Amino acid sequence: MKRRVQGGVTTSEVVLSAYVDNNDVVFKDILELYVPAGSRIADVTFGQGVFWNKVEMDKYRIVASDLYLKKEIIDQFPDIEISDNIDCKNLPYRVGSFDALVLDPPYMEGFYRRMGNQVGGIGSHSSFRNAYSSGVAKEGGLRAKYHEAVTETYVRASIEAYRVLKDDGIFIVKCQDEVSANRQRLTHVEIITACEKLGFYVEDIFVVVRSNKPVISRLKKQKHARKNHSYFLVMRKTRMKISNIVDLNAYPEATDSLKQKGRIQMDASMGRLFQ
Repeated sequence: MKRRVQGGVTTSEVVLSAYVDNNDVVFKDILELYVPAGSRIADVTFGQGVFWNKVEMDKYRIVASDLYLKKEIIDQFPDIEISDNIDCKNLPYRVGSFDALVLDPPYMEGFYRRMGNQVGGIGSHSSFRNAYSSGVAKEGGLRAKYHEAVTETYVRASIEAYRVLKDDGIFIVKCQDEVSANRQRLTHVEIITACEKLGFYVEDIFVVVRSNKPVISRLKKQKHARKNHSYFLVMRKTRMKISNIVDLNAYPEATDSLKQKGRIQMDASMGRLFQ
């Protein structure tokens, strides 16, 4: 028998899973790794287009949209299809019409407040307000509020993403965990568990760490670690036999006790979304 020869080259020039860098650098690497040139990509929360700063945009067929886009932003991108007043939770696109979809809605519950003068993003969060908000409460049509409004936005937008993506299409989601009402909320876990139920497979998770330290303007007593990292989740529209959701039914010693206390059930706010 011929001896098997190992292929490949020795290199450190590989795409990594964690970065101390800007979102646009990470986003470029994600596209190069998962989205072939010529793919039709929907960016349904285009904002100021900062994700695309490092990308050769003519390599892809980009369809950009957002609920609120300033005219000067639209004018900056004359070579792509770009539309205003489109809700990521209710897209006007046909079933299976995209190879990839990018989602980056506001991931702080403060941006989902009903009153415009209460919308979050002041002080150390002013850059987030500039990137994600027009200064008015614009996220209408939500059934939930506080952190559950964040979760609802991601889940309903993911349902739309699943609809408009082709089979094996790539779903790129930017998110960040938060502390809401002094309770730790692991947003990236909520998104992953919901998307697995929809039929997405999690291909990768990228961690993006801020290069500077966040400043807290009115600290009294710190109770949780301040978030200085966020995530890009990369998911594929395909069902897999593996899951990141642990089935406790496989552990009778656990389920017997927990069922008696009524603790094995889907979170009520999530349950309503799938009814």
